[in-house]
Amino acid sequence: MSIVLYLLLGAVAGWLAGVLMKGGGFGLLWNIIIGIVGGFLGGWLMSLVGIQKGGLLWELIVAVIGAVVLLFVISLFKKK
Repeated sequence: MSIVLYLLLGAVAGWLAGVLMKGGGFGLLWNIIIGIVGGFLGGWLMSLVGIQKGGLLWELIVAVIGAVVLLFVISLFKKK
């Protein structure tokens, strides 16, 4: 995948995670960062449970799952 596609996928995943977590997102740059880190986190979590699939939609789903987990962890530290 090209770097531009990774950035777009990260932005969409970060935005979707922000919407799902009722945060509405953190702006384009933070959405991209959260989405990309979430993609790595989601890929790692999926490999732990043994789920390996392919395709752009699957990558987006995995990135959103990872970004939601990341936002949840961030919210735990933010409230304290």
